[in-house]
Amino acid sequence: MTQPKLTKLELQIMEALWTRSNASIREIQESFPEKGRPAYTTIQTTVYRLEGKKAVRRIKKVGNFHVFEAAVSRDAAQRKLVDDLLALFGGSTQPVMAHLIESGKLTLEDVKEAEKILRKLARKDKSK
Repeated sequence: MTQPKLTKLELQIMEALWTRSNASIREIQESFPEKGRPAYTTIQTTVYRLEGKKAVRRIKKVGNFHVFEAAVSRDAAQRKLVDDLLALFGGSTQPVMAHLIESGKLTLEDVKEAEKILRKLARKDKSK
């Protein structure tokens, strides 16, 4: 299944659902910091858009409100974001890696973990 493209607000709403496992629109809204918190109707409209994108689903109705859960995993959403970012660079990882290194956001520990994953993938390819 193709993963939906998510906006910043949509990702923030998804984060609330990933953290809580499920929530009503009011609970999602209250998960935002009080300062700069989006209006209830903004959250409601955005949740309905996420539902249209099949990123969230209604799981039950309690009184006059619905409870939602994420239909897309955090991992799948992150992979989609990274793929979209790399597409901006023609698929090349080097500009992104260079920026991460120069900004100090890529640590030696990150590099060691990446090496482990690359070795594991190389072993898997050899066994095919």
